[in-house]
Amino acid sequence: MPSSKRQRLLAAALGLGLLGGTPTLAAENVVFVTGAFRRSIPVADFEYLAETEQARGLLSDLLRFTKMEPKEVSKLLKAELAIPLVLTSRLLNTRIGEAILERASAIVYPLRAPDAGVVAMRSALVLGVYDNGGKLTPISFLKAYPADEMAVNIPQLLAIIQKAASISDLVRFFSDAPLDGLR
Repeated sequence: MPSSKRQRLLAAALGLGLLGGTPTLAAENVVFVTGAFRRSIPVADFEYLAETEQARGLLSDLLRFTKMEPKEVSKLLKAELAIPLVLTSRLLNTRIGEAILERASAIVYPLRAPDAGVVAMRSALVLGVYDNGGKLTPISFLKAYPADEMAVNIPQLLAIIQKAASISDLVRFFSDAPLDGLR
């Protein structure tokens, strides 16, 4: 079997429906969840923003509320990461890859099957790279996510952002040379 057919078969197998369901190869909505509060934004609105640099619907309201510029978000949605498909698959199946997927799936997971987050994340990453010619973008990830509704846990996301900011502050503190005078 040619390598590309084998890779497509592997990617398709990973993308088959979660928990034995019917294959679903694209998220239709991104659902922002915080406790009982849920708001859905269609993936099509993210694609529209990426293509036109203009937001519509609830996404427009969200960007206005967060004071984010649609042009800047559009750039983020189109950002590409070139990574080889086979390497991606291999890395995601290592202990480190599993640990990263486990942590990421606490933030992003299928709304109706949160326990299948690791499988869904791995599938979306592999299929997203494959379907986009060896490059991963946020849009290719969303289009490859194997559940109709992809949940984003806002409290978990904010906690990760806060940890990243505190690590950044710590690195900045030590790199601002407060100990230079002690040499």
